[in-house]
Amino acid sequence: MQKVICIHPDDSMLVALADLAPGDVVTWNGENILVSTPVKTKHKLARRAFAEGELLSMYGVVVGKATQPIRKGEAVTTENLAHYASEVEIGESKPYTWTPPDVGDLSGATFDGVVRADGRVGTANYWLIFPLVFCENRNVEHLRNALEVPLGYATNDLASLTFQLLGEDMEAPKAVVRPFPNVDGVRIITHNGGCGGTRADARSLCKILAAYADHPNVAGITVFSLGCQNAQIGMFKDALAKQNAQFDKPVLIYEQQQWESEEKMMKAVLQDTLAHLKEANKVQRRPVPLSHLKIGVKCGGSDGFSGISANPAMGYVSDMVVAVGGSSILAEFPELCGVESSLIERCVEDDDKRRFLGMMRDFEQRALAVGTHFADNPSPGNIRDGLITDAMKSAGAAKKGGTSPIVSVLDYGEQTDKQGLALLCTPGGDVESVTGIVASGANVVLFSTGLGTPTGNPIVPVLKISSNSRVAAKLADLIDYDCGPIIEGKPLPEVAKGLFDMVVATAGGKYTCKADRLQQYDFIFWKRDISL
Repeated sequence: MQKVICIHPDDSMLVALADLAPGDVVTWNGENILVSTPVKTKHKLARRAFAEGELLSMYGVVVGKATQPIRKGEAVTTENLAHYASEVEIGESKPYTWTPPDVGDLSGATFDGVVRADGRVGTANYWLIFPLVFCENRNVEHLRNALEVPLGYATNDLASLTFQLLGEDMEAPKAVVRPFPNVDGVRIITHNGGCGGTRADARSLCKILAAYADHPNVAGITVFSLGCQNAQIGMFKDALAKQNAQFDKPVLIYEQQQWESEEKMMKAVLQDTLAHLKEANKVQRRPVPLSHLKIGVKCGGSDGFSGISANPAMGYVSDMVVAVGGSSILAEFPELCGVESSLIERCVEDDDKRRFLGMMRDFEQRALAVGTHFADNPSPGNIRDGLITDAMKSAGAAKKGGTSPIVSVLDYGEQTDKQGLALLCTPGGDVESVTGIVASGANVVLFSTGLGTPTGNPIVPVLKISSNSRVAAKLADLIDYDCGPIIEGKPLPEVAKGLFDMVVATAGGKYTCKADRLQQYDFIFWKRDISL
């Protein structure tokens, strides 16, 4: 087995594919390198000697500055390398040229999508329940509990185990025949917003909730309001009208302070929601072209292999989706630090080049204003598994976006009707980022991980993609697809095409992602302002 790999010919470092000990000799491109310090799997060793202050590169871009001399064959660590990203300016550049992957064999291919009245296509048919303020989270949960089991949507019930542990005899619960077979589920959102923060936060929340209500995966909504909160019903309706002036889905809104009792309100809510579920059940999947795929690409719990296996495979899938006429969304701006120049070169419109760089600089200034920096992005887990600077992490994370031209740059919650790859401003936090990706219209999310994560979403399937086979085997209940074979030498396009097939199966309702099986329905919207 090959012990090391060099990602780009100009890279300063090699990536260890196995633990290396002092005295080991590794070979790359005909050159023998004597290992001088222990180097753990996924970590890096220097290809040559570096003086203090010299810049080191990976993926062909600068990812750090030496804080002390580094010997040839020595491990590159947080003790001898600090984050460094090159300055970025927008200058004259040649039009970007792209060679898309060959997708000729996909001509005429389809998936079974959920087609809405306006022609937009979803990958599921859900009824969505959410509050405008955190005070109503409990009522949302009550309604979910009243619907999930009787309607046959509960998939992870631990109640029977509780009885067993208590020593009680209990028959296995009988399977429920779903009365609404064309409704894929009743999904809920709970959150900690809607009041107590700024009006800007309340408007941001309403904007995201409106985007979720308008999403083609949603048939209709049940909404709870207390009555006195910042996120007023009128504010939400305004956001809904701005999101889609022709919005015509059922909207059931209940304001608790207008009711005599919670019990009466909840009975009315249940009765009304069931009546509308009957209408939602009339929608049936039908074959639609692959051009209706809108994927989002995200990484979390990343490791030193993520940028070599899972992320490039997802990038290849992204290119395939764009090549068949679909769309892809690349998010996480803090994890694009250091690769701005290459992304700017791929922007079709000059306005998008300027917008992207302006958003990156604004984001960085907001971070500096509260005493932090993009350099603080790598988590302890990232660092332990080989991602020791933000620029290094970003260079690998950007691989998720493939190589296609960038047709739009979006702020959090914004959408585009353009076909192709979009950049979306989100934080790097897993759930905040996925929440934003879905609000921008993704109907399938691909999520790479090297360490494992339980992240999912209430209304869009989230496929978990492992960077290494070890975590895929260890966390088999979380991981949908293993890109570890790439590390072992399997051709990346072959692995990526298998992943693309899973995306199509998921979009067509033929495959249920692990996050949905475990009911991992996470939602956190990005608060940008202080709390009052």
